Amino acid sequence: MSMRWEAFLDQVVERGEYPNRPEAERASRVVLALLGALLVGEERSQLASRLPETFAIVLLNPLHAAEPLTPERFVRATAAWIEGATEQTAQWDVSAVLSVVADAAGGELMRRILLQLPPGFDLLFGHPQPS
Repeated sequence: MSMRWEAFLDQVVERGEYPNRPEAERASRVVLALLGALLVGEERSQLASRLPETFAIVLLNPLHAAEPLTPERFVRATAAWIEGATEQTAQWDVSAVLSVVADAAGGELMRRILLQLPPGFDLLFGHPQPS
């Protein structure tokens, strides 16, 4: 069951303390486009099926990074794509969006997604894994 567009954005607005939906949408598009490049196979398509359609399309047509993105590089890349962003604001953007993504994904899919990602991404999703 995919999350509704409004519900997804409203949660990002709330967690990121954005003044409006367009700002939350801009952050969501960048973060999901970068995330899509890190995920492959069934996990990526299953996650897409749980997101609002517009964001599912973004996830499935990712921005390809030149190098594997560690959590730090992921935040830096997000800052580079969002006009006027700093690494600090990008960290906030990433956490706001990815925590909503984690809720949409659910525990089982989230566990499989984290297995595909470099160490440290669990913290960006707000789902610290026992080491």
